Amino acid sequence: MTVLIGERHHQALWRDYLELTKPKVLVLMLITSLVGMFLATRAGVAWHVLVFGNLGIALCAGGAAVVNHVVDHKIDALMARTHKRPIAQGRVSPVVAIAFAVLLALSGQALLLAFTNALAAWLTLASLLGYAVIYTGFLKRATPQNIVIGGLAGAAPPLLGWVAVTGHVSAEPLLLMLIIFAWTPPHFWALAIHRKEEYAKADIPMLPVTHGEHYTKLHIVLYTFVLLAVSLMPYVIHMSGLLYLLCALGLGARFLQWAFVLYRGTRPHAAINTFKYSIYYLFLLFIALLVDHYLLLNL
Repeated sequence: MTVLIGERHHQALWRDYLELTKPKVLVLMLITSLVGMFLATRAGVAWHVLVFGNLGIALCAGGAAVVNHVVDHKIDALMARTHKRPIAQGRVSPVVAIAFAVLLALSGQALLLAFTNALAAWLTLASLLGYAVIYTGFLKRATPQNIVIGGLAGAAPPLLGWVAVTGHVSAEPLLLMLIIFAWTPPHFWALAIHRKEEYAKADIPMLPVTHGEHYTKLHIVLYTFVLLAVSLMPYVIHMSGLLYLLCALGLGARFLQWAFVLYRGTRPHAAINTFKYSIYYLFLLFIALLVDHYLLLNL
């Protein structure tokens, strides 16, 4: 019986540390990083760059996520969506969590320096600091435009994947980064509308709290139009072909439909459904980029 109790405790502790890294967010980030890697070359990506490059990016991103948990643990305790997080409930102490974050970040940097290149490592570090320090530590509490300005850090994975393969920055990965940058506000503001009362209770100046839902919904529509325009640019600059163009148009039209449904307020739960669709949108858009890339190579 004692052994069983110990095993259950160990399993719960392991899950707590995994939760600190925000694994669901990491998966989406790694997909965009992988696409960035494969789009960067007409040949195959070297296995050591593919495996250890993405692992390094994931470890650094996980470290930034842990810092986010530490900084926000008092806020998390006030919100229904986050009150069961490990630090908010005291299952992991802030000091131990910071040590874990440093271990993840240093391990990730070491892998990137050893198996990719210095530029990829430095850009990943800049992204980590941008999210963990600038966004989480300052912008989130300072301005209702927090998610717009801080979105640059979250938009970095395709650039990081590209640079890990090539060792340099070019227009194409910056365009991929711009797509995620334009996607972030309508994605996150939809969630912020759904959780408006919780953000207000926690005194976080999210746009629906400071400017109201109507204003936020209008800006979701506007940013979704911007996103649609930006998402067509890979085709315009001949980075992708017709397959991607059709997918981008179809996915973007559906996103716009959800944005207008949310704006009109004609359906219940439109905000959270718009948020959920936005995740599928980004996943499918980058998969379309990848499929189109290899289709063009085989023509």
